[in-house]
Amino acid sequence: MIDEQRRSFLKKTGAAGVVALAAGASAPESSLAQGAGLGATPDSPAAPKRMTFVTLRSGDAYGLGVKTDLGLLDVGKTAKFLRSPAPTTIDDLIRRGDRGLTELVKVALARRTPGFFLAEDRAEFGPCVTNPEKILCVGVNYAKHAREMGVTPPKEPVLFNKFNNALNAHQGTVRVSAVPAERFDYESELVIVMGKKTRNVSQAEALSYVFGYCIGHDFTARDLQSRSSQWMIGKTCDGFGLLGPYLVTADQIPDPNNLKIEGTVNAEVRQSSNTSDMVHNCAAIISYASTLMTLVPGDVIYTGTPEGVIAGYPKEKQLWLKPGDRLTTTIEKLGTLRFALT
Repeated sequence: MIDEQRRSFLKKTGAAGVVALAAGASAPESSLAQGAGLGATPDSPAAPKRMTFVTLRSGDAYGLGVKTDLGLLDVGKTAKFLRSPAPTTIDDLIRRGDRGLTELVKVALARRTPGFFLAEDRAEFGPCVTNPEKILCVGVNYAKHAREMGVTPPKEPVLFNKFNNALNAHQGTVRVSAVPAERFDYESELVIVMGKKTRNVSQAEALSYVFGYCIGHDFTARDLQSRSSQWMIGKTCDGFGLLGPYLVTADQIPDPNNLKIEGTVNAEVRQSSNTSDMVHNCAAIISYASTLMTLVPGDVIYTGTPEGVIAGYPKEKQLWLKPGDRLTTTIEKLGTLRFALT
């Protein structure tokens, strides 16, 4: 029955993309592993263009979604129906390339089959990158934020890390009640997602190694952060690294260094700035990090937070976050990330 539906689907669609899908389905595995695209290599997979991705969650499983005018395309369901080799997770897409995804989206949109699309308000989201090899973060990277913290802007990016246990999603929750801390703070951030193996890259070339950009929230327990000179324990508790809802391909964000960024707590604006206030812009961060370590596809870089954090208030005005608070981060061209504290 499914085969009959599939044959009918392909016959009725009549899209040019069907031919490419059929060719991709029979392509040698070695070709698919290299991205099956012109100039693709394992270190530089053929990336899709002008697409916006989400991670769809079903229980403990994650799947790839594509934002379209018809809703979120469930790539896994569509690829299974069409017997396409297209990647069905964001990590597979970033690391191994398009492999028929672009054509699959074209066919699905041409057919407009309702079962392939999901309304966003009915979707359950996962982190828009689910298994990065590295999560790097940049501290004190906005000039106005440095001033409110009473420090001199650093001459080189200040790098620290989170781990994958911190990853969290749009519409997720952060269980602050389970953390032995009291001084919880927000940090709205632009996040870079790497798309190519990167080592010793110049600032002039750095942005060409980026897969895309998303919204991040470097949620922080300030009392844990200040226990020692190492910030890690205040930064990487479970759920402290929010990513989403969308991962937008880099070609749609030609200038990541000029984006409005805003954070709210319970609908009150607390942070409002522009990424142009970064001390070290996106290209400088990538270039610097690549002199210290090899960046690989899927690596995530939180680029720092603007002014307005609670830690920057006078002590008598520091009202720390608590269970029940609801937070948002909005970045121009990237949407709005929402989450709550419990």
